[in-house]
Amino acid sequence: MSNRQEQPLLNDWFQNHGITEVECLVSDLTGILKGKIMPAAKYLKGGRPRLPDSIFIQTVTGGYPDDEDIRFWNPAERDMELVPDPSAIYPVPWAEDPTAQIIHDCFYLTGEPVELAPRYVLKRVLDLYAARGWTPVVAPEVEFYLVKTNTDSDYPLEPPIGRTGRQESSRQSFSIDAVNEFDPLFEEMYDYCDAMNLDLDTLIHEEGAGQMEVNFQHGDPLALADQVVMFKRTLRETALRHGMYATFMAKPMAGEPGSSMHIHQSLLDSKEGHNVFADEDGQPSRLFHAFIGGQQRYLPSVMPLLAPNVNSYRRLMRTESSGSAPINVEWGMDNRTVGLRVPVSPPEATRVENRLAGADANPYLVMAASLACGYLGMLGRLEPRPPMIGSAWSGGNKLPDDIGPALDLLHDCQPLADILGERFVNSYLAVKRAEHRAYFQVISSWEREHLLLRV
Repeated sequence: MSNRQEQPLLNDWFQNHGITEVECLVSDLTGILKGKIMPAAKYLKGGRPRLPDSIFIQTVTGGYPDDEDIRFWNPAERDMELVPDPSAIYPVPWAEDPTAQIIHDCFYLTGEPVELAPRYVLKRVLDLYAARGWTPVVAPEVEFYLVKTNTDSDYPLEPPIGRTGRQESSRQSFSIDAVNEFDPLFEEMYDYCDAMNLDLDTLIHEEGAGQMEVNFQHGDPLALADQVVMFKRTLRETALRHGMYATFMAKPMAGEPGSSMHIHQSLLDSKEGHNVFADEDGQPSRLFHAFIGGQQRYLPSVMPLLAPNVNSYRRLMRTESSGSAPINVEWGMDNRTVGLRVPVSPPEATRVENRLAGADANPYLVMAASLACGYLGMLGRLEPRPPMIGSAWSGGNKLPDDIGPALDLLHDCQPLADILGERFVNSYLAVKRAEHRAYFQVISSWEREHLLLRV
């Protein structure tokens, strides 16, 4: 969108909301929001803000990959212009002064899009669908934990204190009273989300102590990825205001289930608007089966995007405390033991639920990766394996069991690099390998406990 098109929309929105300050936001590879804070008048009159493109090779610890791992990178750290998306403007409802937070796209000064930006990676995949006359529709489900504040990372996390003055000590799946323990927090969360027009659907208590899930209404993948990013920020802020933390770590507490980001996926014909996953007789279509076939073949190779951290793979281990986290890419009707669940639904709502991604993943990259796998399946007319009847857990773990093997699978999958972007994949691999090395430089309490005086 040009400056001329942006300006009236921004001027009107700022005036209607009395905006005095602007937070210019860009999601990095991890999903951390980077950017600049500016006075509103300067933002409107001073042109587009800039950032160095090196934010997209920064690790979660703030470091960078070794030089030999980023030989493809331009060491000049080129400037990027931040271009606001007028459909991704939100108030900051907790700010004392009227403040706007705006999600931006990134372009080089030459006008080229920055292909490493996660939002661009998702747009790239959506453009491939649009060229085929397809419109993906998604509905995210995001799990999280509320925990007591913890300022010393050597100590394990604990469930928070609710209204009764007690911590949860047993599984409270779907309990209304367990959710009501945190009514003041959730009432404020919903007020903030309403002010930002985040399209939340339901809130439930999940299996873990202090573990909740928020579901979003179905819609456009880009808009919903924006909303998930903003929801994470909003919930963290709300929890802090109520004396606790909200965490989206995939496995924050030993002995408790992990947190996921399930993505329901369907596909519309862009002209007619009908769901192409169902035939005229209401039965699952050939495209539906090919989409699943693509997910089965390629999802193991995009696990670094769905399970991006060392901690992510603790969630995907089959243990007594793993809950319903999948360990496979089987599919089945109304079956929560598979990685690809097909809910019972009318033909117009025929969809595939990808249950692999963790809540710690970047939502832009989760949606881009999952849709890319389905796209490759439809182009290749891949046939899925027969649907799983009964428990899929008996077949054992069919996914990478650590970030290292997962990165190797992504490195070796050229079809995914062609869709997601070669430079993006190379950068992502370099960043995640740097994080993996940093993790192995830390000696854990388990090692001190069991090895210090015994080996």
